[in-house]
Amino acid sequence: MVFSSLTFLFLYLPLTLLVYFLSPLRWRNFILLAVSLLFYGWGEPVYIVIMFLSIAIDYTHGLLVEKYRDNDRKARWFVAQSVIFNLLLLGFFKYGTFFAENLYALTGLQIPQHIQVLGLTIPLWGVPLPIGISFYTFQTMSYTIDVYRKDAPVQRSVVDFGTFVTMFPQLIAGPIVQYKTVAAELVRRVHSSENFAVGARRFCVGLAKKVLLANSIGALWDECLAAQGAGTLTVLGGWLGLIAYGFQIYFDFSGYSDMAIGLGRIFGFYFDENFAHPYCADSVGSFWRRWHMSLTSWFRDYLYIPLGGNRGGTAKTIRNLIIVWFCTGFWHGASWNFVLWGLYFAAWLILERYVLRNVLEKTPAAVKHLYTLIVVFVGWGLFAIVDLRQCGDYLAACFGAAPLWSAADLFRLASYAVTLTALVIAATPLGQRLWARLPAKADRVATPILMAASLVVCTAYLVDGSYNPFLYFRF
Repeated sequence: MVFSSLTFLFLYLPLTLLVYFLSPLRWRNFILLAVSLLFYGWGEPVYIVIMFLSIAIDYTHGLLVEKYRDNDRKARWFVAQSVIFNLLLLGFFKYGTFFAENLYALTGLQIPQHIQVLGLTIPLWGVPLPIGISFYTFQTMSYTIDVYRKDAPVQRSVVDFGTFVTMFPQLIAGPIVQYKTVAAELVRRVHSSENFAVGARRFCVGLAKKVLLANSIGALWDECLAAQGAGTLTVLGGWLGLIAYGFQIYFDFSGYSDMAIGLGRIFGFYFDENFAHPYCADSVGSFWRRWHMSLTSWFRDYLYIPLGGNRGGTAKTIRNLIIVWFCTGFWHGASWNFVLWGLYFAAWLILERYVLRNVLEKTPAAVKHLYTLIVVFVGWGLFAIVDLRQCGDYLAACFGAAPLWSAADLFRLASYAVTLTALVIAATPLGQRLWARLPAKADRVATPILMAASLVVCTAYLVDGSYNPFLYFRF
């Protein structure tokens, strides 16, 4: 189930809100846990077992870390057990097939796909990917680490801990919530009409971004990719496709994050922001401080800084950046294009830190902004096209290995001109700044009208159209 579905909007969410707010305060975490498990199990109930296993392992290991607080060696060992379990869980389901296929390609060694144990057939690879596993395994790992570091208190209620792990607003696609940021709210949080109103408004904004903007431009990317398959891709068509995909993934994921943050606020949780107008960045480093900020901060707090960060000199800093960005790319998917995408950005970040810093400081702002967009949108090509040969051909076309344009490109450009203009404006803080200038009375009148209008229009789009992908579902 996804937020931008009629089932969620008009069945699951209303019933969940009704049951949650009619329940006594002491039961609300249990209710949230139950409805979150229902949300997760809607499409694949078998994987709820994995969710229970993850909750049990990390909950008990948090208690063990607290119990052996005075014995650092034992406490560290229990943290390591928790991390290893989560990585093995993620590795088996997400990367088992990748490792098996690549090992066979390198060595010719045939790995059996199943083994028989006590009459049971157990798969070794080729298992379908549980939705959201990349997100909730990172969240549960943060728990035991936070408890060990004394950044958060141990959670003694299994219901409260299960609520943290399974909370449906951010369960399948983030933002990645670190335990320390919601530990206090799991115990005591504010339910108010103001929180409900602010959360509902944020949810409607995210829904509009996803349905009206991301879905609208996604079709242009599909057309340009199809043109490459037909051998008719041009330079202009290639760049139109990259721009379309870049906008699609931004409004798709930032829209989902807005909906998650809004739903969290309705239930009394304050999730951290996940995007800050990344396409307004004037460097690659600035872009990554604005894009998917919960993932960036997770890798910073739990990998980059423990590796030594930038404290060990140039060589070690470069090593740490390469490791972090290799892991960042691989986290997104079990495919070499994601690894290449991560290393691509590692290279640009290293260049900016050690080679281009002085040059960028003297470069006009418009040029820096253009440079950043080119680097980022080329990166989206690496991200979107799994087949490396196809990806290479597509990017080669963008840089001149194809005719400059065609009549079909000009038609696409004219057809999507209004949509592209709306996307450019929506990707900047201009709308927020203009809205902030409205008198308070106008804000109070206009907000519910626009919320209702966006819900009606989005519903019409969802009823009428069949194109409603969610790009981060596969991660």
